[in-house]
Amino acid sequence: MPAVTLEQLRIFLAVAEREHVTRAAEALNLTQSAVSAAIKALEERHGVALLHRVGRRVELTEAGRLFQPEAAAVLARAQAAEQVLADLAGLRRGVLALGASQTVASYWLPPRLVRFQALYPGIRPSLMEGNTAAIVRALLDGTVDLGLVEGEVDEPSLAGEIVADDRLIIVVAPSHPWVGPHVAGLPLDLAGSGWVLREPGSGTRSAFAQALPALGHRLEDLDIVLEFPSNEAVCSAVAAGAGAAALSVHVVAPLVAAGRLCAVGPALPARHFTLLWHRERHRTRAAQAFIDLLRQ
Repeated sequence: MPAVTLEQLRIFLAVAEREHVTRAAEALNLTQSAVSAAIKALEERHGVALLHRVGRRVELTEAGRLFQPEAAAVLARAQAAEQVLADLAGLRRGVLALGASQTVASYWLPPRLVRFQALYPGIRPSLMEGNTAAIVRALLDGTVDLGLVEGEVDEPSLAGEIVADDRLIIVVAPSHPWVGPHVAGLPLDLAGSGWVLREPGSGTRSAFAQALPALGHRLEDLDIVLEFPSNEAVCSAVAAGAGAAALSVHVVAPLVAAGRLCAVGPALPARHFTLLWHRERHRTRAAQAFIDLLRQ
């Protein structure tokens, strides 16, 4: 037995409102026979009479009166659902789930999210913050639509592109032996200091490890005295005299300007902020709009 269709509900409601088949047909731009056939199909499907035929007019039966508000509610919900799809297509509402590694989330991303909200006030961004490894996991399991991480990611299921450049800076406390006129211009013995690093899985740590061989060292050569899961904790430990650290210029620039940390050589290679998405998952209009904004 065929299911009740939205078109049948629409026709029934038009007839019930006008109490006239011909006028309903004219309002719907249908033939009178098509309107009559739709009402007959509803009645025969359930074995009930919805209308009394009284001369050229029609009146609702008791079943018709009970059915009318239910039919109107179903049609209203269908129209609301259609409007939601239209809103989503037009970026008037929706959700954008982002994941960003800590440096990106805290220092680079906020002004871009502000600009996105100004352009699309009906889109609600949500932000998951974690290290690069955590953001990759979130993209793979579908927790986030887009990810922004530091450096390169080797994961075949993910596609990405570079959206910004960054540079790591080696910093120490003003009291550190590497600071002062007696060491100005001299090469630093990186293995001669304790180091405070971000945790394994961090893009900052990975970028530093990749830069070390060009300086004649490996991460294993360094005396790692402390590891922290946040840039702020690393900076605090370094400022307290725990050793040296390599952090994004976005993170350390205000602290260097305030005299709490000192930037020392050597210069480290540039790294990138990378936008990632899953190759096989559908990309929403909101996600595409955010990608377009970052590309500008």
